[in-house]
Amino acid sequence: MIKRNEGFSKLVSGYLFPEDAKRRREYQESHPNAKIISLGIGNTTEPLTPHITKAMVDYANGLGTQEGYSGYGDEQGLSELRQKIAKVLYSDTILPEEVFISDGAKCDIARIQVLFGSNVQIAVQDPAYPVYVDGSVIMGSTGKLENTGYEGVTYLPCTAENNFFPDLNLIKPNTLIYFCNPNNPTGAANTKEQLKQLVDYALSNGCIIIYDAAYFAFIRNNGIPKTIYEIDGAKNCAIEVNSFSKLAGFTGVRLGWSVVPSELKFDDGTSVKQDWNRVMTTLFNGASNIAQRGGLAVLDEEGIKETKGLVDYYLGNAAIMKETLNGSNFKEVGVKVYYTGDSPYLWVKFPNYKSWDIFDIILDKCHIVTTPGSGFGPAGENYLRFSCFGKREDIEEACKRLSSLNLSSVS
Repeated sequence: MIKRNEGFSKLVSGYLFPEDAKRRREYQESHPNAKIISLGIGNTTEPLTPHITKAMVDYANGLGTQEGYSGYGDEQGLSELRQKIAKVLYSDTILPEEVFISDGAKCDIARIQVLFGSNVQIAVQDPAYPVYVDGSVIMGSTGKLENTGYEGVTYLPCTAENNFFPDLNLIKPNTLIYFCNPNNPTGAANTKEQLKQLVDYALSNGCIIIYDAAYFAFIRNNGIPKTIYEIDGAKNCAIEVNSFSKLAGFTGVRLGWSVVPSELKFDDGTSVKQDWNRVMTTLFNGASNIAQRGGLAVLDEEGIKETKGLVDYYLGNAAIMKETLNGSNFKEVGVKVYYTGDSPYLWVKFPNYKSWDIFDIILDKCHIVTTPGSGFGPAGENYLRFSCFGKREDIEEACKRLSSLNLSSVS
């Protein structure tokens, strides 16, 4: 018989978000009349905007005509879209041929793990998006399971004490560094000076950075870079992964991109872009033609205006939540809210509670679903992540319930 991929047996537990959904489902089954509001998984909730929707509808209708039909496209993506991303989002500081269109950042991360294979050590922010580690475990680039994580993975604690920027000296030479900015789940948005430290460290130690910029559209502080390529030297040490999911509400449409600069090389001088092109043309058939037409519309002047309004709406939700979670009923039990205003997530510490315990309390007392911080890594214990993706009326109702929560009376 064929042996099982040992990577699956090394996974610590079920993936965080299905476990979150399972607990919600079980609670709903036992409390059928409870109106549960989700402030958990980062799924967008507002409809796609008119200009972007029209572009996809018009193209989809055209597929039903002889002159409008299209079949397979280039696996690397529509040339027009690659050019537009390079121009609009990177001000032509990167080349269109360095842009690869995909079906989303999460999928690109999995393909990047194929690109680098199992013989690579990785470093991740702690806490971090679980796919960085879990995907690497499945690929076999980690050793045996340990109590605190995985052998072959360097965890980089990002805490309030270090202003959510890690001690880079923990990273071993020749390591693949996963770095998300603004960060999921902490919402921390690192500065240009901090990212310069990261790039300089990678260049000096033979490391490659996988820079996840999926939340760049939420940055409102001019001092926070929206791309790693704002940092000198980054083209020699970084791949950037990005997405239309949070930018334009494409979580279900599925469209993203990666940037692999021509300057980036393996230790033998081989072009990383050359191998990435082979991965994309071998293991991927290209993003949906309809989705790519929507992506073009996102980057039109009207599309940019619409998507900014969409993101501002979610940031407004976050401001309401921040005010509530800074309320006296939380402060009196030591709750601390970390939120920069440059991300869709509030990172909230409940010092007297384990993450899953406070998750259960808020679900039971307020009928609100959150995301336990411990599911993102050891440094996430005692935290919850609150997501601002939701209808304004649901956010306001959730905040009303949270305002009446008396944790000092909960055993």
